[in-house]
Amino acid sequence: MTAPLTLRDVHAGIAPAWWPLAPGWWMVLAVILAVAGVGAWVAARRRRKRDAILRLFDDAVEGAVSPSQQVAAMSELLRRAARRTHPGADTLEGDAWLRVLDDGMPRLEFSEGAGALLRDGGYRADVTTMQASALRAIARRRYLLWMQGK
Repeated sequence: MTAPLTLRDVHAGIAPAWWPLAPGWWMVLAVILAVAGVGAWVAARRRRKRDAILRLFDDAVEGAVSPSQQVAAMSELLRRAARRTHPGADTLEGDAWLRVLDDGMPRLEFSEGAGALLRDGGYRADVTTMQASALRAIARRRYLLWMQGK
């Protein structure tokens, strides 16, 4: 015959340490870092592209000598950018061109505001620096939106 077994209480084992992490947690951290890295790269790329677009605009406008030449340079840049989103818009004139410029803007800045200078400002000799500066602010915004495809 066999001897009776003596049973004892079961003791809980020691809890595992939190460090070093299990392989699954290392993979989760790697995925999080990869997503953050790609997000930072995309944001930096967009920022560099935006800066390059604005630098192109600013360099072209600053290269003009007089305010009327600055208006003409802004008009040329806007017409080139308009081709990206509105085919045939670069051939429009007068109020039709100003309506295309206002399309999608929160206010009618080109038809009724400082942007109306684009109608004939490139041909006038009496354009002031202040008028050109006011136009530059809204033309720069419109140029950036069109070049970004918005």
